[in-house]
Amino acid sequence: MQELKNILSKESSPYLLQHAQNPVAWQPWDDKVLKLAKDNNKLLLISIGYSACHWCHVMEHECFEDKEVAQLMNKNFINIKVDREERPDVDQIYMNALQIMTGQGGWPLNIIALPDGRPVWGATYLPKQKWMGTLHQLKDLFQQSPEHMEEYAEKLAAGMKQLNRLVVEEVEEQEFSSSFLEEAIHQWSTKFDLENGGFKGAPKFMMPNNLSLLLRYGFQLKNKEVQNFVEFSLEKMAKGGIYDAIGGGFSRYSVDERWHIPHFEKMLYDNAQLIELYTEAYSVYQNEIFKNVVEESIEFIERELTAPQGYFYAALDADSLNENNKKEEGAFYSWKKEELQQALKNDFEVFAEYYNVNPYGYWENNNYVFILTKSEQEIADKFSLSLEGLQQKIKNCKKILFQKRKERQRPALDDKGLTSWNAMMIKAYAKAYQVFQKEDHLHSAEKAMHFITENLLEGLLLFRNYKNQKSIRANLEDYALLIDALIELYQTTFKVPYLTLAKNLTQKVFEDFYDAESNFFFFTSKDVQLIQRSIETQDNVMPASNSVMANNLFKLSKFYLDADWRKVAELMLKKITPQINDYFSGYSNWLSLYLNYTEEYYELVCSVKNDSAIRKIQQNYSPQLICCVTQEEIPLTQGKESNEEFYFLCQENSCQAPQKSIEQVLSGFFK
Repeated sequence: MQELKNILSKESSPYLLQHAQNPVAWQPWDDKVLKLAKDNNKLLLISIGYSACHWCHVMEHECFEDKEVAQLMNKNFINIKVDREERPDVDQIYMNALQIMTGQGGWPLNIIALPDGRPVWGATYLPKQKWMGTLHQLKDLFQQSPEHMEEYAEKLAAGMKQLNRLVVEEVEEQEFSSSFLEEAIHQWSTKFDLENGGFKGAPKFMMPNNLSLLLRYGFQLKNKEVQNFVEFSLEKMAKGGIYDAIGGGFSRYSVDERWHIPHFEKMLYDNAQLIELYTEAYSVYQNEIFKNVVEESIEFIERELTAPQGYFYAALDADSLNENNKKEEGAFYSWKKEELQQALKNDFEVFAEYYNVNPYGYWENNNYVFILTKSEQEIADKFSLSLEGLQQKIKNCKKILFQKRKERQRPALDDKGLTSWNAMMIKAYAKAYQVFQKEDHLHSAEKAMHFITENLLEGLLLFRNYKNQKSIRANLEDYALLIDALIELYQTTFKVPYLTLAKNLTQKVFEDFYDAESNFFFFTSKDVQLIQRSIETQDNVMPASNSVMANNLFKLSKFYLDADWRKVAELMLKKITPQINDYFSGYSNWLSLYLNYTEEYYELVCSVKNDSAIRKIQQNYSPQLICCVTQEEIPLTQGKESNEEFYFLCQENSCQAPQKSIEQVLSGFFK
């Protein structure tokens, strides 16, 4: 076998390019490289991470930039680097393996696999000596007792198959019941953090999908306790250091229970979901804090994560260069007291009281991260200011600090575009337009969707990644979230091509991903060759691709009167229901679908598009409603055509008497 060289410089992924100068002979994930391992009977060393991952950078510096480590790796392994954001299908397989082996997960994800790709060992970050010692042991074992590795690989593969089998076992027919939901929320409430908001424990993720479900449940069931918890949680998150008070947008998670010190990377998928969540929460609570979060976060997206062509970049790094020109996590976002005093001058004292530039807000190394704990009225009274005077003073201070921060070295940008994450941002923009009626929001949503349809679609074949050109076949996550965004864009603009494309892509999903045996969808297409096709069902920081697809099928079955699609959605939900009691937060998007079956769900058909009437519908929070305008391509609207303005409120396509004004229809519907 000829000596391999590091060829990552030919890749477009920012993460892979970060490793292009390593002395390790990194190869990208490629069928040819996998064949090379088989042909030469060499172990695979598969290292998976992403560009904004702090510990990935640490391990690169300690191990992969080290010539001694590289010599060991190059001599004994075929070394493959994988961007988990480009290849979540590969990451998912080996993360499942790591969790079976160790009970833990995380990145960097380092796997040793047999030449055919079956894993035999895994770990996350390891320092140099432990990493080298482990590699020596694994190399020796493969050379001296390969049968032991083969035996372990077989057992591990069986365990990985069992993970899939959990979701495909047959279940008895069951009825959906409100009491099941009530009991689920009651049990889940023991995990609510009533002091800090969110859910107990640290590190603390925002879990927007969880809070979205609770928002809907509290609203529809008129459960004040749950409603209050959601509002309280969203306020705490917005006031914590996890939210960038100076530049808008949220970091990925908090290392503590009070949302104070974040892991400073900023991800598109987090901010997309949170913009949507805070938008919907504003329509329920009319809380000005939530409106400000949406406005500032959208400004952040426009400024930092939007490409000139209209699509959205993936992430900003956690690390950046500090004043000593050394990489440091949070260097761009944290502040020293002396800096603030110099920049804010006479207003420092008020600002310090407002954002806790004191022992409570202290982080480390003389750095502070802003966190709000006092009411504005309390601070205004302390300094004998009017409320408006305080707000203007804080606004001025933030402008000064925003300009000051521009002088710092910026965090690195991951400038690839991912279809699924872009779809979430498109949906967030559409929601923001509905509630706040800013034309720029709709323009951004449609521009990004146009980019995807023009650059990442070939017929109905979808691609996942864009960096100067499209690459990598899309997975179920991409199709499902794009369909979801198309359904939302249709209900925002009532342009039929959006809904038609959603329908056609759904048919493509059935052709390429559907597993008739389990009634779920594989994560990877039938045309993608991996050691295993997994079925993703658990919601996490992003909703599971199958839960999104089930919700899509429910809605599309309404528009197109498709009984088969409705049946598949219902069967998926029935099969997943027995697992919900074990892990409520892992099934929140499924529980949202469950609400569709236990509570009232409506279809609203408008005979003509009256913009003022549509605006009234959109500005109200209505998760239990789909809306359309009579168009011949949509079966739901057939028989409801009229030159006059009529509104049909229907359930299961059985409609109440048509009303001539939207107020009559909405009377009693929205509270």
